[in-house]
Amino acid sequence: MDSSDTRADAPEHSNRPWSRLAGGRWTPFLVRAALAIVAGVAMWSAFPPRNWWFMAVISMGLLFLALSGPIRARVGALVGFIYGLAFYIPLLPWIGVYVGPLPWIALSVVLAVFSALFGVCAVWTMRLPCPPLWFALSWVSVEALRSSVPFGGFPWGRAAFSQVDGPLLPLASILGAPGVSAAVALLGASIAWLVVVLVTRVVNGGGSVARAAALAVVLALVGPIAAIALTPDTLDRNVASSSVQVAAVQGNVPRLGLDFNAQRRAVLDNHVRETMRLADAVRAGTAEQPDFVAWPENASDISPLTNADAAQEITDASISVGAPILVGTLVMNSDGRPTNSVLVWDGAKGPVARYDKHIVQPFGEYLPWRSFFSMFSSYASMAGNFRPGTGPSAITVPGRSGNVEVGVSTCWEIAFDRSARAAVDDGARILYVPTNNATFGRTDMTYQQLAMSQFRAVEHGRAVVVAATSGVSAIIEPDGSISHESGVFTPAVLSDRLPLHSAKTVATVLGAWPQWIIVVVTVGGLLVVLSRRYRFTLGPRKVGVGGTPAAQGDVRESEERGDNG
Repeated sequence: MDSSDTRADAPEHSNRPWSRLAGGRWTPFLVRAALAIVAGVAMWSAFPPRNWWFMAVISMGLLFLALSGPIRARVGALVGFIYGLAFYIPLLPWIGVYVGPLPWIALSVVLAVFSALFGVCAVWTMRLPCPPLWFALSWVSVEALRSSVPFGGFPWGRAAFSQVDGPLLPLASILGAPGVSAAVALLGASIAWLVVVLVTRVVNGGGSVARAAALAVVLALVGPIAAIALTPDTLDRNVASSSVQVAAVQGNVPRLGLDFNAQRRAVLDNHVRETMRLADAVRAGTAEQPDFVAWPENASDISPLTNADAAQEITDASISVGAPILVGTLVMNSDGRPTNSVLVWDGAKGPVARYDKHIVQPFGEYLPWRSFFSMFSSYASMAGNFRPGTGPSAITVPGRSGNVEVGVSTCWEIAFDRSARAAVDDGARILYVPTNNATFGRTDMTYQQLAMSQFRAVEHGRAVVVAATSGVSAIIEPDGSISHESGVFTPAVLSDRLPLHSAKTVATVLGAWPQWIIVVVTVGGLLVVLSRRYRFTLGPRKVGVGGTPAAQGDVRESEERGDNG
C-alpha cells in the first residue's frame, strides 16, 4: 500500500508530532509498561468494594496511550499482558484464599493472555481512522472471547461490572454488558486521544487539529449523553402496577473454610431458625407477611427429597411463616451425579417446582481434565462432579395473590449474560440469586458478585433478591440501587415489597446480537489492516494514531525481512 492509499483514510490534520511524542525511540518500552501497570491497578480500584467507577475510565485512557503510536504487535501483546497481570492479580486473590496461591496466580496469568490478545488487536485496528472506536470494539470483542472460552469462559472483571455506582449504568438497559463496557472504553480512549491531539498541537505546533479534536469530543460524549437520556426510564421501573412481598433469609454458617459440607445440618438449622423468627415477627405484627421466602444456595445440603428430617424441618418453617420457601439444596440424580438445585417448598405440599443450575462452575462443581489438573493441587480432588441442569430458567412460585414467575441465576451463573436473559425470556417478573460465598471467607468476592446482580437488575428491568448463606444478601431495585443489605457472617432477614414487571428491556430483546455485531466488525477491521500488509515498527512511519499522515520514510510490511508485525 503506498502513501497515497494511507492518506486517503486519514483526517486532514498532521499526526507527525504525535508520532515523535508517543512512538518509537521517544517512548521507551518501560514507559508503556509503566502506563499498563497503572492502568491495570486503576481498573482494579473501580471494582467493589472500592467502587471508584471513574477509575475504569482512567484505566482505559492510560491503556490507550500505552498502545498508541507506532508500535509492533508483539510489544502491544506484552503491554496488554502486563496490564492483565496488574488488574487480575489484585482482583482475584479470593480464588486462593483456602487453596493456596497457585490457582489464583494461574488464573490471573491465563486471563492476562486474553489481555495480551487485546493488545495485539488494538495495535492493529487503531491504525484505522478513529482509533478510540477501534480500541473500544477490540476491548469488547476480547471480553466476549474470555467470557466464552475455555471451559465456558470467565466473565469476572468485565469493565461493565465496575459501573454499578457510575452514570453509565443506565446503558445496560439498551445494550447490556457489552454496551456498557464499550462506553467505558470509548470514553477513556476518546479523552486520552483528545489530550494527545491538543498537547501535541501546543507543544510541537503543526496544522489544524480541529477535526480530530471535535471527533474525540463527540466520541467521549456519546455514552454519557445516552446514559442521561435513559436514566428516567430506569428509575420509573422501581414502580409497577403489581408487586410482591419477599423475604431473604441469611442463616450464616458455623465456621469458615472449605469443609462447608461438613456443616450441613447446622446450616439448615440456622436457616430454619431465622425463618421461624420471621414467622414470629409476622404474627406479632412487626414484619410484613411474605409472599415467598428466599433461602440461599446450599441452605440445605441435606436433600429434603431423600431425608425425612430435613423435609420436616423445611415443611414446619414454611407452614409457620405462611409462605413457600425457595430452598437451595443438592439433589442426587439417577446417574449418580448431583445437581445444584432450588426447590419451591410449599408447606405440607412439599416441592412444587424445581430449578437445576444450568451453568456449573469449573474447578468447583466439576473438574475439567481431572487427571491433568490433579497433578498440580491436592485440592483438585475436592471438586464435584455436578450435572448441568436443563429446562426453563424461571420457576412458578405460588403466592397469596397468585403465582409469580421467579427467574433463577445461582451464584456463578449471574456473571453470564445468558443466564438472567434466559430467565426473563422464560417469563420471570423478578430475579433471584441464591449464592454460597462461605468458602471464600471475608474477601472481595461477595461484593464483586453483588455488583453483577445490581447490573442485571438494570439490564432487564427486574428487581433482584440475593440470598447468601453468610453474606452479602441484598434486595435490589430495578434501577440497580440496593434497598436492603446484610453484613457478612451474621444471621439476617431482609424483607421488602418489590415491583413485578412483564415488559422486556431493549437489552433483553436484543440479547447477544450487539456483542456479536461488535465482534464481527472488529474482525472485519483486523482483516482490512492485515490485507494492507502493514509492518508495525518502532521506527518512523507514514501512519500514526488515527490513520493520519506521519513522518515520511515509513515502510510497509516486508516479507523479505520476515517481519510480520
